[in-house]
Amino acid sequence: MKKIVCYSFIGLLIDQILKIIVESFLSLQENMIIIKNFFTITYVRNYGAAFSLLDGNRILFILLAFLAIFAFYILFIKNKNLCIFEVILYSFLLSGILGNLLDRIFRGYVVDYLSFTFFDYSFPVFNFADICIVIATSSILFFMWKEEYHGRNTCKSKGKKN
Repeated sequence: MKKIVCYSFIGLLIDQILKIIVESFLSLQENMIIIKNFFTITYVRNYGAAFSLLDGNRILFILLAFLAIFAFYILFIKNKNLCIFEVILYSFLLSGILGNLLDRIFRGYVVDYLSFTFFDYSFPVFNFADICIVIATSSILFFMWKEEYHGRNTCKSKGKKN
């Protein structure tokens, strides 16, 4: 558990530093072109969830984040002997949840800034915490599926747990 907290703190620190930089150097809705017609840094405020769903339900999202952290701890971490791969994935997930949670608590909104366009489709703007959540969640689900259906453990050597 100590390693998860340490690694999560590093991810949280990166997330918050990036958000502070974006808010310090860009005005709301201002963008900075990094790669023309592909990638821009665009400062937006998200008052909802992914894709601004349920806009304006700040308290609900704060409660859901605390519930997710509690469930995450009970289901995946408590009384478990985790390998380093699991520690890293769970750290990504926790740092992402905490990054957006801190925004909601202290700013009242989530700072989003990464904007990509593929073939004239502009993806919704997102942030580093979102990347952590998506990578961790999709990896956890994939490895759970792999273990369930193929009998392969994420940590090949059960003896090498942290």
